[in-house]
Amino acid sequence: MTSRSDETLWQGSAWRLVGREIHLPGGVTRKKPIIDHPGSVVLLPLLEDRVVMVWQYRLALDQSILELPAGTRHPGEAWEECAQRELREETGYRAAQFVSLGHIWPGPGLTNEQMRLYLATGLTLDPLPQDEDEQIEIRLLPLEPLLRMALDGDLEDAKSIIGIIRAAHHLKI
Repeated sequence: MTSRSDETLWQGSAWRLVGREIHLPGGVTRKKPIIDHPGSVVLLPLLEDRVVMVWQYRLALDQSILELPAGTRHPGEAWEECAQRELREETGYRAAQFVSLGHIWPGPGLTNEQMRLYLATGLTLDPLPQDEDEQIEIRLLPLEPLLRMALDGDLEDAKSIIGIIRAAHHLKI
């Protein structure tokens, strides 16, 4: 399959909904919707022996859920700059070090969004204002119980489950 053209159907501040025309075998042409996304970061901030988690309201779910801090990259923004900005906005902490835990494609049938995962250490308080549409409460939890929650199905956010498992593997927990 090859794509031929994109039509912007909706444009947000960071990502856009695109109608992408593709050529299928047999000469058939179809238009499929995709979300064209600049990427995002997922952070596992480690403060001594506890993970800085966020309890955040999610409009699409109409409820609050427990998550690792995460956020959308500005177009052209360096990945670690985005990681530091999102960490400061969502948790109020700055990290001295970021260790890459790889990347994931959260919805490859729907979007080209790449999520890069980082272990953030050497935390010090240095807050930035939160986004005005965010309702975030900070929760500090030990990594081992979070790993059990991720494996037992008590944690439901996919990016957080993957980030916790990868951090636990990296830290040999």
